[in-house]
Order: sequence, then structure tokens, then C-alpha cells
Amino acid sequence: MFVALIVLCPLASAAEFSGKVIAVLDGDTLLVLRDGHPVKVRFAEIDAPEKAQPFGMASKKSLSEMVKGKQIKVVSRAVDDYGRLVAMVYVGELNVNHEQVRRGMAWEYSRFHSNRELMALQHEAQQARRGLWAGTDPVEPSQWRKQHPGTWAAPLPASVPSTPAPSSPAPTDQACGKKHCSEMNSCEDAMHYFSICGQKALDGDADGKPCEKLCADAGKL
Repeated sequence: MFVALIVLCPLASAAEFSGKVIAVLDGDTLLVLRDGHPVKVRFAEIDAPEKAQPFGMASKKSLSEMVKGKQIKVVSRAVDDYGRLVAMVYVGELNVNHEQVRRGMAWEYSRFHSNRELMALQHEAQQARRGLWAGTDPVEPSQWRKQHPGTWAAPLPASVPSTPAPSSPAPTDQACGKKHCSEMNSCEDAMHYFSICGQKALDGDADGKPCEKLCADAGKL
């Protein structure tokens, strides 16, 4: 997945919190509900295939199986220039970053390849021909983007509403046709349409929290 310039931030690097995963965007990026607000989390030290490249959707599916709808622990290290938390993610005792590499669903991407544990897990996946390593000469995402300009999109900066362009499909597993709180089945549903589909009308008082009655009833706000 797209790797942005990382800006070190003392507050972010010290942050550790638990939250519920409300969307899996690709093989190394999540949307997590934290204190009633959706937060984008980009996995540290790994790089998953773009969704349009081989094993991109398989990587996303692998991550979804581990975390979607679950409570996770996020240990943030930095904030990138798109406002995403760059973090290690855990489900119980499982390090999900490491597990994606072990499964062959992402490349090890630590600084100067200094994480020996990740390097060992990648070597294990290569030897076992797991996931993307089952193919012939898998192409790293950074190289693939150079070879396929225009077939992927960098994430929007955090200050820009994440509304998909009319000519492009919405970056989500669900349709984005719902526009009103009365159409939502749950608080998570509302968060999804608000954050991923860009349905800003769901936040009537512009406080960053959609469908407040629905989410308050669910104990989410």
C-alpha cells in the first residue's frame, strides 16, 4: 500500500489505545473507532500489495479475517503526512503487522531492513512460498506504482474530506448509496458511510460525529 513520508511526532509516538476496527481499507491500513471518532491507522514496518496488483485483494482479505469488527490495540509510532497513525497493531497477543508478513501478504519494510524478526518471517514465507511468494518474481508495491501510474491513488490528506471522485468507485466493500441516518443499521454503519464514503450530511452539527442519536444509543459516543 502507498507509503507516505513519515513525520515523527512525540504525541503520536507515545500513543497507545484500544479501539474497534470498523473498516479494512487494504492489506496494511485500517479505520479504527477511537473515542467515537474514526482514525486511519497505517501499519508500521510493512508494505502490502496495492489492491490492483497481484495478491492485493488477498492481502486485504487476510487482514480482514484477523481484525475486522474486533477490538485491537494500536501502538502508534508516528503520523505520516496524510494524517494517518503509523503503528503496530495487536489482536490479543498477536502482532498483526508481523502476521501479515509471515503469511506472505506483505513485504517487510522496516527502516534499513533493521527488524530482524520481520526479516526472518519474510524469509520463512519465501521458503514456504506463501501468499505473494507463490508467484514468479513478485513486484514490490513501490516498484509496481512506478510501472502502473494512474492505477492507484494516494490517500487524501487528513484535512480534506475523503469523498471519492464521481468517476471513481468508492474505496470500500459496501455501496455508498445511503445518505441519511434513518438508513443506517448501526453506529459502525454510520461511521463507515461518514468516513469512507464521505457522507458528511450524516454529521448535522459538524462536530465530527455522525448520527449521534444512533451512536449514543449504542454507547459509542
